Amino acid sequence: MSSTARKRRVVLLGSTGSIGTSTLKVAAMLRDRIEIIALAASTSVEKLAEQVRETGVRDVAIHDAAKEAELRALVPEGTRIYTGTEGLVHLATLAEADIVLVSIIGTAGLHPALAAIEEGKDLAVASKEILVMAGEVITAAAEKHGVRILPVDSEHNAIFQCLDGHRGGEAEVSRLILTASGGPFRRMPADQLAQVTPEQALKHPTWNMGPKITIDSATLFNKGLEMIEARWLFGIGMERIDVVVHPQSIIHSMVEFRDGSVLAQLSRTDMCFPIQYALTWPDRVKGNLQPLDFPTLAKLEFEAPRDDDFPALHLARRAGLTGGTLPAVLNAANEVAVDAFRAGHLPFPGIWECVAATMDAHTVRTSPDLSAVVAADAWARETARDFCQHLA
Repeated sequence: MSSTARKRRVVLLGSTGSIGTSTLKVAAMLRDRIEIIALAASTSVEKLAEQVRETGVRDVAIHDAAKEAELRALVPEGTRIYTGTEGLVHLATLAEADIVLVSIIGTAGLHPALAAIEEGKDLAVASKEILVMAGEVITAAAEKHGVRILPVDSEHNAIFQCLDGHRGGEAEVSRLILTASGGPFRRMPADQLAQVTPEQALKHPTWNMGPKITIDSATLFNKGLEMIEARWLFGIGMERIDVVVHPQSIIHSMVEFRDGSVLAQLSRTDMCFPIQYALTWPDRVKGNLQPLDFPTLAKLEFEAPRDDDFPALHLARRAGLTGGTLPAVLNAANEVAVDAFRAGHLPFPGIWECVAATMDAHTVRTSPDLSAVVAADAWARETARDFCQHLA
């Protein structure tokens, strides 16, 4: 076994969500390459306890400290339980960890991600918020401590694969092209979007994801956040990051080079593919994931996104180009608006309106440190809640 093929010891933050459960599936498939040594979840006590029993991990964290006693009653004796952000940071900095995979939704993953980097751990990122909110802080810390940030999102993992081994640097890249499924309302007339219900928005045509990211896919905010994330992951300016709608979700993203050539990464719509590549990189390992059967692919379609009807991409590009605290404001306002929409307090187009109004009201702080980012996040949430209450 080569030095790069050794087993990697993984701390999994966000184990009970869709990325977390897929990561455990990959780890079970590749036991000689991946060892899960710690798990953390936000509030899902029963599912977390079940994962603790199945994996045999001794270190576990629950973000909601009020759930500690409930969790302790369900896990084997001797399990070490940690709580809150401090608990997540403790797991992220375990001495025996090689890599920390962060798939916690929202801002809870920010501090443990930075702590992992400062402790010299490689970071596998599935939580968009980490780089959207604090891309400048996180990438600077990663460079300072010499750690790698490995993308888990299928789109960024695809670009990572297309760029891996490319020796020409960013100067030879013309565009990063993120693919989008278009969501369930890709062909819905604009005048009908106000009648969209949460139940309709939660039915994604190709991917099986959590509710927040599924709503984001329907509004295209998911793709907007990915544009900002790509800017920090790959050091490419926002003006060179584009989106194309690809309903089949077979091509997960592409890189166009200055000679006009385009490299793309293709696979089935299964998050186990990018998770496996992130955790076994730089090796390609044989598992039991099924490759594409090209004769059964009827067609691969592409179309331009409807930017005016789904203005999330405009808002994200504005936030990414402006920089500073504005991306954190966009992210926070979107989270509040999605919650309000799911609760029936905001119409579907109100999600875009809430984010735009919150961004318009914000005074941007340039080159923010982590405390300024967190403060902007809190301000945006309060401002967005006020907006939603006025519409309710």
